[in-house]
Amino acid sequence: MNSYLLFSNQFSKTYHMKKIVLILFLLQPWLFISCKEDIDNNGNDQDKEEKIDWNVAANSSSKALVSSFWNVKEKCFNTFSTGVLNFQYWPQAHALDVIIDAYLRTGDVTYKNYISQWFEGVKVKNGNSFKNDYYDDMEWNALAILRAFKVTGDVKYKEAALEIWEYIKVGWNENAGGGITWKKGMEYSKNACSNGPACILAARLYQEFGDEKNKDWALKIYNWEKSTLFNSNNGIVYDNINSETGKIQNWIFTYNQGTFIGSAVELHKIFNEKSYLNDAVLAANYTISSLVDNSILKSEGTGDGGLFKGIFVRYFTDLIQQDRLDATDKKRYLLFMKHNAETLWTQGTTLPEVFFGPNWRVKPGSSTGLTEQTSGCMMIEAAAHLQKAGML
Repeated sequence: MNSYLLFSNQFSKTYHMKKIVLILFLLQPWLFISCKEDIDNNGNDQDKEEKIDWNVAANSSSKALVSSFWNVKEKCFNTFSTGVLNFQYWPQAHALDVIIDAYLRTGDVTYKNYISQWFEGVKVKNGNSFKNDYYDDMEWNALAILRAFKVTGDVKYKEAALEIWEYIKVGWNENAGGGITWKKGMEYSKNACSNGPACILAARLYQEFGDEKNKDWALKIYNWEKSTLFNSNNGIVYDNINSETGKIQNWIFTYNQGTFIGSAVELHKIFNEKSYLNDAVLAANYTISSLVDNSILKSEGTGDGGLFKGIFVRYFTDLIQQDRLDATDKKRYLLFMKHNAETLWTQGTTLPEVFFGPNWRVKPGSSTGLTEQTSGCMMIEAAAHLQKAGML
């Protein structure tokens, strides 16, 4: 990528060479830097501003997710770009979220067609059911399927999301004072990852279909997580509490920060109370100051950890778009997003494959995993969305 930037700067001195650059731009779909130039009265180039066209970048990254990971036969996403399926339930939801992002951004029916195929294939691979022993896994998939309903209007997605929600509610018990358990058979383990997404799901179901019981569920889950796993002094969301020992596991992950932010934002939408937005800001401020490596969201490894920061980005992007967010916070958050997206795209992307890895400053090489790829795609799609909205 850096070579393209160099030749763009070197050859901008003459009209003839500018034509060469233009031709190369047209020939290379992954070349995404455009240069804005101010020309003085003598025809000399003045200040130049390099700007990434995030729509073009998102086209490349989301198409790469499909071309490198989609399993045509099984109708789901492979776990590795090498073609190894090794089916995992929960990353499928986030890959579908990227497909929906791309469809909403472009209106390209090609993306829409993958939604119905995914719905069929993932259900079959999960034992012909969306039910699962892991409550967080069901929540991720219910959230993605609810989005599928919103973009297609197909009632089968509504019915599936509501069916999964019925499975999820069974996971609530009074161990540790409440909360939804992480896994069937481990009712003592109450995790941020099984409560943040559940709150978001309940709140969105209420907003979509108007069932007051779901609003109550969202509020109940949120209040439990805030009182049990959220540190209101610094914005940390702890990973879990073991009700048998009373011990809070103080692991801190970007995705738990993200879903707490998402929960607070959804409740702010419902109740219009600034206190929820304040909670979200506190969690966001901790994340972008402490869960970073020189202002870039830190690597949390491959496998499950590869998805964590992409999930944070999704719900952080929702927070940025809230009208009542303080203007200073919004500006700071947008600069953070811009810096992370640009770093990933210019330093951490393997071309021409358009592969992402767990460290957004390091190119992953000739192959990568679904979780890391999906996280990177979520970052690029978020940048494209914010740019389209005139914010980035």
